[in-house]
Amino acid sequence: MTAPQIVWLRRDLRLADQRAFHTAAQAGLVIPVYVLDDETPKHRKMGGASRWWLHHSLAALARDLEARGSRLILRRGRCDEVLAGLARETGASAVHALGHVEPWWRNAERAVATALPEGVAFERHDGLYLMPPGSVTSGQGGQYRLFTPFYRALSLHMPPPVPLPAPELAAPAQWPASERLEDWELLPTRPDWAGGFRKAWTCGEEAARAQLADFARRVAAYDEARNLPSIDGSSRLSPHLHFGEISPAQVWHELAKQGGAGSASFLRELVWRDYAATILRQFPDYPERPYKPEFEQFPWRDPLTDSQAAEDLAAWQRGRTGYPIVDAGMRQLWNTGWMHNRVRMIAASFLIKHLLIDWRHGERWFWDTLMDADYGNNGVNWQWSAGCGADANMFGRIMAPLTQSEKFEAAPYIRRWVPELSGIDQPYIHDPESYGMRPPAYPPKLVGHREGRERALAAWARVRGNEGDSG
Repeated sequence: MTAPQIVWLRRDLRLADQRAFHTAAQAGLVIPVYVLDDETPKHRKMGGASRWWLHHSLAALARDLEARGSRLILRRGRCDEVLAGLARETGASAVHALGHVEPWWRNAERAVATALPEGVAFERHDGLYLMPPGSVTSGQGGQYRLFTPFYRALSLHMPPPVPLPAPELAAPAQWPASERLEDWELLPTRPDWAGGFRKAWTCGEEAARAQLADFARRVAAYDEARNLPSIDGSSRLSPHLHFGEISPAQVWHELAKQGGAGSASFLRELVWRDYAATILRQFPDYPERPYKPEFEQFPWRDPLTDSQAAEDLAAWQRGRTGYPIVDAGMRQLWNTGWMHNRVRMIAASFLIKHLLIDWRHGERWFWDTLMDADYGNNGVNWQWSAGCGADANMFGRIMAPLTQSEKFEAAPYIRRWVPELSGIDQPYIHDPESYGMRPPAYPPKLVGHREGRERALAAWARVRGNEGDSG
């Protein structure tokens, strides 16, 4: 009798182009398992928005497996203990998994490999990224730290392998026990703040393929439309990619068929996922610590000790800054678990530079509220905005919210997400306070643009001066 093969699932919740499933199906009977691990030390717990998506993605995968005569086994606990116990219980000969780059998952993979009973193999497969993290190297064999040379080097290896079809899965004669998804309480109840999520998203592999097909029809306009928050110019694939409901190779091949500048522009953006994974592999604490050490001495306003900074942080989180483009983005995030990419940059710049609040407070808020909260991407993006990353925007380049809002035609976007401004015409809606308007129920600015900019540049000058003194 063929020994069962366990497929350990994490951020790879699909059947097609999933090498762990494909290899396990070739080897024998397949037992798909998801372990909810909130116990492993130093494991950063998923944020609330991600847990909502996880619930619905697991439910969709369970339905897909049942339609194929298989099942999804759910267990809770430490991954090494759960998988070792399950291997003994089922007589499995191997555990298959797609390799992850987050530091806690790399540690967990080593722990699982060590904990498995003698004779049970741990097989790590690629598939989360276009290329295995760490495999794209310079001519001297070194790892890249800047995006553009990394992109050029990775492009030499494209296209990625042709995506694999979903395999046939042979079921074991007897299934191990599974916990009930509902008992994990991943969904909010009191209060139920996910109403906007349900309106905005459908989770699962089938929904991911449908979203890709929809974007493929629109990708020709992507290069021009992607920075305009008021139109449907984004792919909206990021949560599906994050949870592995679709593979980057599937996205690449579908969009490369379309050709043109829009497709090329999006595929370049897709490579940022690989770049972030490469950076995280080199610097596992990247989302927690500035890459440029001089930023450890930056004179941030600390919300933990400064009550006004704490109030400003809360106002930013709730979209009550007095800057319409920032507030629209933060309210879109709170209501849908997603924010337009251009507005993410504007909102991040505002927190860091206008409010002079440490980027790590923003990183943590995005981690809790974004559906696509990815440890590597989130850290790379926030360090880019703060000017302290390996490949970063200069701190002294400060986005002016009014200029950004006007340039990228954000008026309809503001009207949608900041309804108290919906009756204001252009150009006033972009910055009503500067035109002497005081809309009812809309807050005044936390800080004026000139004041915030000058304060940020003064703080940056102090850091640069200290750097020179120490040298």
